[in-house]
Amino acid sequence: MIGEIVIVRHPVNACVPVCHTVRLSVLAEGTGALQYQWFNYVQKDGHKEVCEVAGATQPHLVIKAKESQKYSCRVNDRHFNCKISDWAHITVLDVDESGLPPRWQGEPHIAVNPKPQTLRPGARLTLRCTAFGIPHPQYQWYRNGHLLSTQTKEKLLVQQTSSRDAGTYLCAVTSVLGESWSDPADVDFMPVEPRIQAPPATFTATDKVALLIGNLNYSHYLGLLAPVMDVHELGQLLLELGFRVLSLLDLTADQMAAAVDNFIQLLDTGVYGLFYYAGHGFEHAGRNYLVAVDAPQPYNTSKCVCVQRIMRKMQDRRTALSVILLDACRTWCKQDSVPSVIQPLRPSGNTVYGYATGEDAQAYEVQDRGKSTGIFTKYLNKHILLPEKVTHVLERVSEDVDSDPLVKGKQAVEVRHTLKEARSLTDPVHSAGHSRELLLRDVCWRRANELPQKRCVTFPCGAQVEVGFSALFSNVLVVFASVKRSEPHILDCTVVLSSKPAMENAFSRQDMSGELDSLLLNGHLNTPDSTLWLCGLQTLEESLLIRVDLHYTDGKSGRHSESQRLNVGKPLVASCGLRNKAAPTMNHKAQAHTADISHRRPHEALAGTVRPSTRKAECVAQTPVGRNTPEEHDEDDMLDFLYLK
Repeated sequence: MIGEIVIVRHPVNACVPVCHTVRLSVLAEGTGALQYQWFNYVQKDGHKEVCEVAGATQPHLVIKAKESQKYSCRVNDRHFNCKISDWAHITVLDVDESGLPPRWQGEPHIAVNPKPQTLRPGARLTLRCTAFGIPHPQYQWYRNGHLLSTQTKEKLLVQQTSSRDAGTYLCAVTSVLGESWSDPADVDFMPVEPRIQAPPATFTATDKVALLIGNLNYSHYLGLLAPVMDVHELGQLLLELGFRVLSLLDLTADQMAAAVDNFIQLLDTGVYGLFYYAGHGFEHAGRNYLVAVDAPQPYNTSKCVCVQRIMRKMQDRRTALSVILLDACRTWCKQDSVPSVIQPLRPSGNTVYGYATGEDAQAYEVQDRGKSTGIFTKYLNKHILLPEKVTHVLERVSEDVDSDPLVKGKQAVEVRHTLKEARSLTDPVHSAGHSRELLLRDVCWRRANELPQKRCVTFPCGAQVEVGFSALFSNVLVVFASVKRSEPHILDCTVVLSSKPAMENAFSRQDMSGELDSLLLNGHLNTPDSTLWLCGLQTLEESLLIRVDLHYTDGKSGRHSESQRLNVGKPLVASCGLRNKAAPTMNHKAQAHTADISHRRPHEALAGTVRPSTRKAECVAQTPVGRNTPEEHDEDDMLDFLYLK
């Protein structure tokens, strides 16, 4: 009787540095001579397919690992018996490997140690420990020497912390070749400041609306890091304050103008309106300009967005409070060597203008505990929940920025206002008498934040995949897919997601991947089998189709693939009619800049690293005389604007 093939030893998972040589092996037993063929996943037409590895017909496969891949081996005999090994996941880490032993044999070696953190009670805790290892090591976290039974992954995640989560954390990394321990990471909590008792609310808003814009991937300027986390965290805090928040990333000039127009339509008598921008900026003739991602070089005021025009539109709606916050540079655009001049303007309304920096000065990004943040927004987020007059909150921000040793003497917050009443962002909403306007705003705002419903897709083979959706920003959709059920004969299921039309992933830059992990998986306790990031939804002109590809091994007939498509319409801001002009991708200059950041040694990226020119419009000083003539004739209506003191 002819015996079946038995795979005695499967290839093992591994985690290695870039370009490390890995030897995969399969050991099989059967009748007669055995034949071997190795397979891996290959990117084709926007999704991955299982393909043969050319020339890989031996029980051993030696590869130089350049990117994370999966490999499997098929074993045949001359009697048409066939067995397929388990898939070996080869994870490639683009991190510093200088401490790796010269003749490393695969024993666990920690490449990324957890970092100490100081948190506010209730904040999210994420600690990361990543190790090289062949086979892939296992992880176990400890706090104050006590084993944390549920924390057995590279990342320790606590969604909502309390004082009991304080202590010293260690991670043990083990495999059959040995054991290694991470550096200790102390987690402390900020002392709970006594709550400032707010006097009985004197002022109320009929509604609160906020527009947040962060530009980071520029066509002709260096890319930024901080706007992603700054916009996200500020948006979460404003939600706590009862604001309807519209948060957008990477907008062209036309899209920024359309977003502002939509925002203005949500304002009305008695409404609190807040506009925030993080990105490149400059100042010309006493006016501030926001640089869109498609702004040409050298820039032109007609191709950028004038902040004072936004302010005037907000006031024309008779808002009870208008707040404009700019985390951008104010470097002068020098035309014919004439400096900017702030002219006395007519006072009007309750308007607060918060500049991250002074005239003809830069705003800075810093690395704060492994996270990029604008120094202005860092302290703005610290104080924005205080029940104080808006200007008093900004004064606290100014004091903190001024005392920060990283930017002391380089960046100073400037606050201007015509606030005649002690209005606060914490003022309650009282909509009595404005129910019709509130209903219209509610419909518009919900449309811009509407997510597709979770779907459960059943494939002909019997496998069931759950597809869920999450919104990081109003124009960024994250699609998650996880295999929920499969038949006993269905093995090694793999899910791949793609979209039509294909949407660019603004977070794919090398210098952003590690920093955004906790943000991108926010709210998902279990890691999904596949994740798809869809950015720039404002450019969507047709219904969005999500393709779900299922690859699996049938125990009887080998490897198969099946596909399903989901029509999710126009989610989030795609339904709001922002002008459908796509934001260009980063230029080579920006790519070279970000690559340089991502390859800094770890000690250079710790808290306290200042990136001094990242929010500067780089071409300002090099612009030839006469090349920046404004085309929108802003000076003609200068006297119509506010005098802010």
